[in-house]
Amino acid sequence: MPQNVATNILAIDLGTGGPKVSLVSSAGEVLATAFEPTPLIHTPDGGIEQDAEGWWSAVTAASRAAIAAAPAGVAKPAAVAVTAQWVTTLAVDEHGDPLMNAISWMDGRGAPYASAAVGPAPRVSGYNPRKLARWIRRTGGAPSLQGHDPVGQILLIAERHPDIFERTAAFVEPGDFLTARMTGRIVTAAETATTCWGTDTRKIEAVDYDDGLLKMSGLRRDKLAPIVASGSVVGELLPARAAELGIDPVPVIASSPDIMSAAVGSGAVTDGAMHLYIGTSAWLSGHVPFKRTDVFHNIATLPSAIRGRYLVCTEQQTAGASLAHLRDSLLGVPEMPFDALVAEAAEVPPGSDGALFTPWLNGERTPIDDLHTRAAYANLSLKTTRGSLVRATLEGVALNVRWMHHYTEKLVKDRIDDIAIIGGGAESSLWCQIFSDVLDRQVRRVDQPRQANTRGAALLAGVALGETTIDQIPQLVRTAETFTPNAANRALYDELFDEFRGFHKANRKMYARMNAGAGHD
Repeated sequence: MPQNVATNILAIDLGTGGPKVSLVSSAGEVLATAFEPTPLIHTPDGGIEQDAEGWWSAVTAASRAAIAAAPAGVAKPAAVAVTAQWVTTLAVDEHGDPLMNAISWMDGRGAPYASAAVGPAPRVSGYNPRKLARWIRRTGGAPSLQGHDPVGQILLIAERHPDIFERTAAFVEPGDFLTARMTGRIVTAAETATTCWGTDTRKIEAVDYDDGLLKMSGLRRDKLAPIVASGSVVGELLPARAAELGIDPVPVIASSPDIMSAAVGSGAVTDGAMHLYIGTSAWLSGHVPFKRTDVFHNIATLPSAIRGRYLVCTEQQTAGASLAHLRDSLLGVPEMPFDALVAEAAEVPPGSDGALFTPWLNGERTPIDDLHTRAAYANLSLKTTRGSLVRATLEGVALNVRWMHHYTEKLVKDRIDDIAIIGGGAESSLWCQIFSDVLDRQVRRVDQPRQANTRGAALLAGVALGETTIDQIPQLVRTAETFTPNAANRALYDELFDEFRGFHKANRKMYARMNAGAGHD
């Protein structure tokens, strides 16, 4: 029976596919987990939306299931912590209730409105240079030209749904919707507000909206949620909402974006410590004490969920999604467990019998912000097997991470050696070893790697409640296994990395011609 030596937290991770709810101790032990799927809504005009009321129904169902699955004798939750998908916009009224479906981070309908906002001509890489310089200097980034953030999404609503726009009390992120639903208070944390690109983040302890930046984007301060400190208590869980979740009224902690909570859940919270997330997408990230941006390779440091600190932010569009696409769409064996596919890949030598995969199924962001590039399997032969294709997919994702890793090291001006790996992809020992070999770095698989988001949210709640400190977190997150580079594979992967980058250089103009005018699919 677990010993009740720590406070337990109900941690909610509202992902794109649905909420995962875990009962987690403030010492980082995941005691029980439940998941409820929520569908994407594909609109006739190419939009991708989600039903916020459906989110809440799924959260309450998953919460009750997690509580029921907890071992007997564990303490009831003493707080609720929330983490969620980011750059998804929901219009809510003064009560925090949704006025329409949420516009997903995958939705590109806001692109023409965002493009107009970042003008006028002349432009550099799509932006008016004066505006771009001001955004970068004050925020660390700039609005997405593809409309994949609140700027394009809010401007889309203002143009196509003016009645809803006028009735909107605040445009909020999914996690903020949940905390408002639970407490009756509509707020957003400093790190969550960053991607409206209307906050001045130069003074990390006092992040606030900047009226000049908001005016540049065409946004209104009165339509945005008030900013509260990262990791602060929003309020107490309303009795009716507590009954729906199956717990007592307890404090609710301000929501943090999934990338921010995962960084904490990986245990990599000291300056310069890095983690690699491998899920549907991938990122390489870590906390740093400075604000810096690499405009050319789409890497920036943004306010983190840890007060007074920045987080290196990168984004690789498809990682685990590449393996799922191979299994479900190309090989046509959706019923085949991933473990079985990876076992076939393990029988193939490094280099995948010569096959090379580029994982750009949905364009790319880091280190090449290229909407038009696409994936390819190259150099196939009669020797190529299903196992070869699977291993090439694993290696291709790792090669792109190496490209991202290269420029991230340049940004932080230090060697990134010891890397904590989290996410579903981290459960594969073969993939972890491939990452170690391709990166030529030590990779540590964190215990319970799929639970990094909820663990991180709970640890942040533990800090807010005074149960633990940021400095104690590295000792609370255990390492399950460590992978070191196999020197025998170094020359091979160096050669493949050169070919990988050369493939993009040789084909980028062809992709631009073939996919001109196309958004992310």
